[in-house]
Amino acid sequence: MKPLAERVRPYRLSEFIGQKHLVGETGVLKKTIDSGFIPSMILWGPPGVGKTTLAQIIANELKRPFYPLSAVHSGVKDVRSTIEKAEKNHFFDRPNPILFIDEIHRFSKSQQDSLLGAVEKGIVTLIGATTENPSFEVISALLSRCQVYILNPLTVEELMEMAAQALEKDDNLNKKNIQLKEKDSLIRLSGGDGRRLLNVLELFAAQEDPVMTNEIIESLVAQNLMRYDKGGDQHYDMISAMIKSIRGSDPQAAVYWLARMLEGGEDIKFIGRRMTISAAEDIGLANPNALLLANAAFQSIQMIGMPEARIVLSEVAIYLATSPKSNSAYQAIKTAQELVIETGNLPVPLHLRNAPTSLMKSLGHGKDYKYAHDYQNNFVEEHYLPEAVDGKIIYQPGSNSMENKIKERLKMLWKTIYKY
Repeated sequence: MKPLAERVRPYRLSEFIGQKHLVGETGVLKKTIDSGFIPSMILWGPPGVGKTTLAQIIANELKRPFYPLSAVHSGVKDVRSTIEKAEKNHFFDRPNPILFIDEIHRFSKSQQDSLLGAVEKGIVTLIGATTENPSFEVISALLSRCQVYILNPLTVEELMEMAAQALEKDDNLNKKNIQLKEKDSLIRLSGGDGRRLLNVLELFAAQEDPVMTNEIIESLVAQNLMRYDKGGDQHYDMISAMIKSIRGSDPQAAVYWLARMLEGGEDIKFIGRRMTISAAEDIGLANPNALLLANAAFQSIQMIGMPEARIVLSEVAIYLATSPKSNSAYQAIKTAQELVIETGNLPVPLHLRNAPTSLMKSLGHGKDYKYAHDYQNNFVEEHYLPEAVDGKIIYQPGSNSMENKIKERLKMLWKTIYKY
């Protein structure tokens, strides 16, 4: 059976709930639809406010062929194939088909570039849906050819109207004779998201008691409702689980949590950034190549986009999880910052100071500085820290093959100032 949100999805503008500033009697989009001519557009708003539904209504009201694609699962090949199909079905006496791309912000630059020709030539009218600011996520060439319409979270009144509409229209809900005795939790958990409201309503309908109370809703949601909220706690819980799995050298769990985030629509750049941080914080000097790979992956996923980016992210997650671990660089900067806070603004030793003028030289800046390359093995014991903290060990090499070598070299070089 289809989810409730699909079963009660409206297909006429008169049934659409919310966004009165766009589709009310004086709304700019309502006037555009009434005129029979619509430009390519970007619908920008949070999840569950009607972006997909509105795109389908526009196609239905104007009797346009409707070709939907999801940026999560589609690549350049899918875009071109859909455009070719639309072009074959586009005759002189028929209006442009509508190409709808959900989560268009997740398309890479090359994927977005593949849309330009069809939009410019009028082969399709593009409607893109995004939860992200299009001025940052949509290429300027494409954005300049589209109108941007902002959709708002649904109000309490609109959410209750949507619930009443669902209870009336859906046979499964109707026969349950559901009574909304208390609705505060229903509204709060919906958070202005109509799809989430319908999910909670359907979840409630699956249990026996037809009288809705806040206590029942809270309990059901806590136990059963599977969701991924990119702006809420689960957004941070999922990435935390993946990073901790990497830190714990568990590639199975690392890839599992990665998949959970990708299926939930997480921003691949957010995942890539956190992997890069983990490469420096958790693997660090035990395997310096990890940071290079993570950084290369971050650049790659921005170029290729989804769905192929998932392969790159999977490779990096496995590599990081199976790499030896060291947080010595993280601990070193933490120790150094604590030392700076504790000791304050200590002066730079005179022999380390810059001396670009004769006055500075006369004041002793740079005097007696020992140039390391003038000595054997390009090294000479020298005091580089302020006198008050001279000899302080800030970086402690970790216990791994790479840093064991580093420790032995440091012990060989520093015989008097530092005690490794």
